[in-house]
Amino acid sequence: MFHSDSPVTDFGLADFPSGSYSYILYDVLSLVMTFGTKRGREDDPAEAKVQRKERGSRNQYREEDRGANGDERKALETVAGDDDDDDDDDEAEPLDESAVKRMILTFEKRSYKNQELRIKFPDNPEKFMESELDLNDIIQEMHVIATITDLYHLLVELNAVQSLLGLLGHENTDVCIAVVDLLQELTDIDTLHESEEGAQVLIDALVEGQVVALLVQNLDRLDESSKEEADGVHNTLAIIENMTEFRPEICADAAQQGLLQWLLKRLKAKMPFDANKLYCSEILAILLQNNDGTRELLGELDGTDVLLQQLSVFKRHDPSTAEEQ
Repeated sequence: MFHSDSPVTDFGLADFPSGSYSYILYDVLSLVMTFGTKRGREDDPAEAKVQRKERGSRNQYREEDRGANGDERKALETVAGDDDDDDDDDEAEPLDESAVKRMILTFEKRSYKNQELRIKFPDNPEKFMESELDLNDIIQEMHVIATITDLYHLLVELNAVQSLLGLLGHENTDVCIAVVDLLQELTDIDTLHESEEGAQVLIDALVEGQVVALLVQNLDRLDESSKEEADGVHNTLAIIENMTEFRPEICADAAQQGLLQWLLKRLKAKMPFDANKLYCSEILAILLQNNDGTRELLGELDGTDVLLQQLSVFKRHDPSTAEEQ
């Protein structure tokens, strides 16, 4: 409940630019204060589409920035002697059910080989580095599966989903980020709607595999001072947004699996304002829509105080960017 000395009593939603960080925080507080009141996930569908489009643009910029990193990686592959000519043949191969099965089988073999070498030579990276590059390569190749949602069932039937989830705990965060990138593309909301049946099978497997809990564990070890790992955080949040938009009832379980606590910790972290902080506020708003249990959990985690503290900053300082306003 707001008190007379609340740092935001002088504010109203109209005081903040629509879609900005401050606007979203104030809207989240409104959700908390109207405990028990049902609201739609998107009060203004047109505005929500604009916000998703803006996030898409940010993702595009991130992908362009990663171009240089991709060149560095190719150079590393050359040094490691990874000249697998079969990759070109695989890319030219028609993507049918048989091709996807072979791709998944290759992924499983490379994942197992890398795990085996890491166990055998834990203190000698030279022994397992090439297998790690091979594993990363096949994960990148698997992005093409996102173009054929009808074959998503193969990822589940051949246990690839569980293997991918297992790699979220890989010792090399580059591998974890590669898996996150793949899951983000596989769960793209537009892609999911291309085949409801295939999408349902994939989402069921991810939920059964406790994907949110695993993603949160991975978030805890990512260092956002590294651009690649900051991108990994952004894509992790995109996975959660995609899944909750496709299946809203996931929100309650996601909050209980550590996501709500991580979001609050990230919001109050003493870091420069960036796209990830804005995205965290958006995911928080999604989790709180039509879910009294999550709003109650927010109170138990002192989340209301965190939100008030975030908004109080705008009484003392002017926002430095349009998104922060």
